[in-house]
Amino acid sequence: MSPQAHEVLAQALKLSPLERAELVERILDTFVLPDRKVIDERWAAEAEDRIDAYDRGEVAARSVTDVFANTEPGEA
Repeated sequence: MSPQAHEVLAQALKLSPLERAELVERILDTFVLPDRKVIDERWAAEAEDRIDAYDRGEVAARSVTDVFANTEPGEA
């Protein structure tokens, strides 16, 4: 990584988690990904489907502590 990229990273890591996520989204938007809109629409539909299944009682929620306690490093 170039010195300039290291400096940008150092500055980015000082941002709040939300600001970092927004920055990542803005950077990803600069890549030419022809299927990005379709992928985003499919992920949004999947998220809505999961929320609806939860609301209908078809799936249960788990705490993040439980999820990460039951996964190997690098999973999740």
